Amino acid sequence: MAATASAAAPLYGLVLAGGHSTRMQRDKAALAYHGRSQLEWTMSLLEGRVERAFISVREDQRDDPVRAGFAQILDLERGLGPVAGILAAQTLHAHAAWLVLACDLPFLDARTLDRLIASRATHRAATAYRSSHDGLPEPLCAIYEPVSHASLAAQAAAGRSCPRKFLMQADVELLEQADAGSLDNINTPEEFRQAAGRLGSSGPAARPRRIDVQYYALLREQTGCASESLLTVAGTPRELYLELKTRHPFTLPPELLRVAVNAEFGDWAQPLAEGDTVVFIPPVAGG
Repeated sequence: MAATASAAAPLYGLVLAGGHSTRMQRDKAALAYHGRSQLEWTMSLLEGRVERAFISVREDQRDDPVRAGFAQILDLERGLGPVAGILAAQTLHAHAAWLVLACDLPFLDARTLDRLIASRATHRAATAYRSSHDGLPEPLCAIYEPVSHASLAAQAAAGRSCPRKFLMQADVELLEQADAGSLDNINTPEEFRQAAGRLGSSGPAARPRRIDVQYYALLREQTGCASESLLTVAGTPRELYLELKTRHPFTLPPELLRVAVNAEFGDWAQPLAEGDTVVFIPPVAGG
């Protein structure tokens, strides 16, 4: 009976929209590798492949501009990581199987998703790829059948909230990756720059993004304004400052300034995303 019910389950999509990453120094969902936010890109991959698609959010993310335009499923519990999103989706639509995707997989492509869907084993708890790095199941590009809910919930209730460990113990159909790097995720600014270069989303051909810039002290005097909003293809604060230096009579090199992105002191090489606010802070004494 379980196999019959599972075979009839419609396939829904769930993108785990994540949040601000300390290591990345950004919101991974807002990063742009393909000319638009990674969340938007991942949701577009689900179009035509699932009957309905949602993003997983916490209460404090519901009105975030990056997430507000998508159908949302609110996490019901805190502290469970990705499992919270999966359980909330299964609770809200218990009749559905869920194609769960992380939104920090810039190399994920249509071929990888199509093979996963075509290989879906409805009689098992889940269908997933085997990691090309360690051979373990990849839990955030996987299909979870309705039958997986009870055991996943029991594991979470017992304080075990790792979706990979759940798949390691469950009845799972494991697939080999055709492209060894298709499920690589991005966790640091350097990895972002490398991924953006591989995907061609940086440099002169990149789609412009709108950035708000604020100026203080000497820089305010040299620009004649306190702030400005501009479209730029600059991928980092350093690139943005050098671009602005061609438009304004800046006399200070980047080495004498500090930079803040979205009200937090940042790295000159960290990636910029649509809608960021950048502040260039000169020395108190003017250098």
